[in-house]
Amino acid sequence: MMYSFLRSSTLAVALFFLCIQVVVAQSALPTEEQQIMAAVSAAPESLQAEATVLGYQTASDSTLSVLRKGTNKLICIADDPKSTDFHVACYHQDLEPFMKRGRQLKAKGMSRKEIDLIRRSEIRSGKIPMPERAMALYALSGPDDAVDYEERAIDDVSPLYVVYLPNATAESTGLPLRPFSKGAPWLMEPGTPWAHIMISTGEKVNKKVPAP
Repeated sequence: MMYSFLRSSTLAVALFFLCIQVVVAQSALPTEEQQIMAAVSAAPESLQAEATVLGYQTASDSTLSVLRKGTNKLICIADDPKSTDFHVACYHQDLEPFMKRGRQLKAKGMSRKEIDLIRRSEIRSGKIPMPERAMALYALSGPDDAVDYEERAIDDVSPLYVVYLPNATAESTGLPLRPFSKGAPWLMEPGTPWAHIMISTGEKVNKKVPAP
């Protein structure tokens, strides 16, 4: 009987601490306004206020939903609460079918190679519409504590600037396939529908997001 009592007590304690962990995880999710503020920080300031923002409803679910419907052509993705690092990105809305399909396939546990094969096939079939002109993407990456929500400040983050240029090659652009100096552009995924120019300064920046 004593063994059963101890076993039940141990189980009760374990369940108690598990509940605490769940509550803490849920409370760690930034508010919608906080998610929006952090998400748009990746974009040029002139485009922040009217960008559409996709974010999260719970800390345990990586499904994105619309937190704010914008009026310009930029979509910003909030920081994933399940990630141990800070990362936000904004891109032209015409890239959303391609990006959304990538998220769907990744959620199924597929590898990058499998995702690329499927998306390439679906682009060819017309299932995924892919823009034929240049499209911009902006991203910020940093430590998990990069955001000060009260000050609306993002500190010590690394910016990345990307220009999608479908089917571009080193020959068609004159760009190298790797950076040849600090801050120099280079071409990634040449010859693919998602070929893109990368520009990374390698420097840390601090950003302040204006209040709406």
